[in-house]
Amino acid sequence: MDWYKDSVYARLVVRRAILGVLTLFLVSLVVFSATQLLPGDTARAVLGRSATPERLEALRAQLHLDDPAILQFARWAGGLLSGDPGISLVNGKPVAELIGPRISNSLVLLGLVGLFGIPPSILLGIYAALRRGRRSDSSVSVVALALAAAPEFVIAIGLILLFSTVVFQWLPPVSMIRPGMSILDRPDILVLPVLTLSLVCFPYIFRMMRASMIEVLESDYMEMAKLKGLSPARLVFLHGLPNAIAPTVQVIALTFAYLAGGVVVVEYVFAFPGIGQGLINAIATRDIPTIQCIVLALAGFYVAVNILADVIVVSVTPRLRARAWQKP
Repeated sequence: MDWYKDSVYARLVVRRAILGVLTLFLVSLVVFSATQLLPGDTARAVLGRSATPERLEALRAQLHLDDPAILQFARWAGGLLSGDPGISLVNGKPVAELIGPRISNSLVLLGLVGLFGIPPSILLGIYAALRRGRRSDSSVSVVALALAAAPEFVIAIGLILLFSTVVFQWLPPVSMIRPGMSILDRPDILVLPVLTLSLVCFPYIFRMMRASMIEVLESDYMEMAKLKGLSPARLVFLHGLPNAIAPTVQVIALTFAYLAGGVVVVEYVFAFPGIGQGLINAIATRDIPTIQCIVLALAGFYVAVNILADVIVVSVTPRLRARAWQKP
């Protein structure tokens, strides 16, 4: 365990992981309690209004709906720990089998946003910082402010009108695919959802990158580097960016955590077969095991993204990286 005692970096990861597990436990309590307090009768929602009292009672006994809440939670939590989140109340299939492909589709969507949405936001933030106070800086900042003020569904509908219906008919307005078909088999259906989420996260990453880079460019050590005659590119990307990127990484993490919830709206608009669409369908049919599993998966994504952001911040910041591997 010497590696743990001697490394601030290792202790950071372990502490964040422990806090993440505790957070997920508390979230599971909240999620279970919230679904228990939902109005209506789960058995009647499954069987319909025409169900007889005998069938309702039989289904309640089968689903253990009459058991004490603490016993229901213990049974559900035990299933989660063993990899069995339960059975869907709508079609009787395992919840993991139903939401597994949807989680994969949403991760592909967010991965493409990270690949095509984050780098332009960072580069434009650097460009605006270098051109601060000029017309180009003001133009990009105004666009970012306008995008920040627009809700996700407004951006999504605007892109549909522009690229799919009214102006051009270049891309499909919805992202529907046949059952069993991979979304990667039809990359055209990914363009509008990825573009929407990229535009949603652009303002926050751009503005933080711009502000951080301006602060770094005005620092004393950057002035010293200029006096040494370093080229502008070396000055910005070798000395400025590593010290300015840490706050931006935190904003990227928060933005992705926000997108994990915001993706629900975007997937609904485009009928994208992801976890957001699955959550809406589960709520509409009162499929409680599916609701619980999806919400907990979103919480797990949020925790994982924040832990990853902390690790990246330490790794990319020279001062923190040098301190992380020093003995206390």
